[in-house]
Amino acid sequence: MLVFDQKRELKNFLDKERENSHAIGLVPTMGALHQGHVSLVKKALDENDTVVVSIFVNPTQFDNKDDLQKYPRSLEKDLQTLKLESPKIVVFAPTISAIYGDKVNSQSYEFDGLDKVMEGAFRTGHFDGVGTIVELLLKTVAPDRAYFGEKDFQQLQIVRKLVELKALPLEIVGCPIEREPHGLAMSSRNERLSETTRKEAGFIYKTLRAAQEKFGTESAKDIAAWVQSEFDKNQVLDLEYFQIADEDTLTPVAKRQEKTKYRAFIAVYADGVRLIDNLRLN
Repeated sequence: MLVFDQKRELKNFLDKERENSHAIGLVPTMGALHQGHVSLVKKALDENDTVVVSIFVNPTQFDNKDDLQKYPRSLEKDLQTLKLESPKIVVFAPTISAIYGDKVNSQSYEFDGLDKVMEGAFRTGHFDGVGTIVELLLKTVAPDRAYFGEKDFQQLQIVRKLVELKALPLEIVGCPIEREPHGLAMSSRNERLSETTRKEAGFIYKTLRAAQEKFGTESAKDIAAWVQSEFDKNQVLDLEYFQIADEDTLTPVAKRQEKTKYRAFIAVYADGVRLIDNLRLN
């Protein structure tokens, strides 16, 4: 398995792949790989000749230094996980200095309001950090397709907007959420949960499913109030936000419109670990 830690070396290798008319797929990750990541890699392997998996814990998208320090890192384990899928996978695992040099700063972006709600409202500068690293990866790898999970659905929509704004010639492929047996959306952060809390966190998906059922007959305001009341009764999980929004614009729903797809978004704290999830409602 080829592992690169420098942009130039990776680009030189990929230039040769393109000379052989190889389609290139990119799966950006922050490591601590789980089956959700593996599902993205499998799809990329099915649809491309060459697959690059980036492993980089990006400091500029963390608004909480403690969260950055505690984020799980397991490069050797990640490489073994990828090798089991295909020894032909190309890994890009740069250092912070290889990405940012001496100045670890984000660029500023205007994402037409997609970045102002939900995660953007609660995590200052988060999507500027996401945009910075994603733009760099897309320009370094220059893939035909890049794969992102729908667990970070707001991020997925922002990446699509980034590609549109920068006129980058590639396809962004959104992939379904992979869930643990009790319903919790797979996430690297789940590794920081106790076994008991991890099981209890299945309550998040259970609540989303109930909200989905209610959406046919109840208003978004009433559903949000019900969700808050359910979490108020939970002794393990703390609700940060619950929002029903237009899937395309991420605008919070005021009055439900026909032919508009809506999705419920949620952020919850468990054992001091922040968990997010979402579910299409109609």
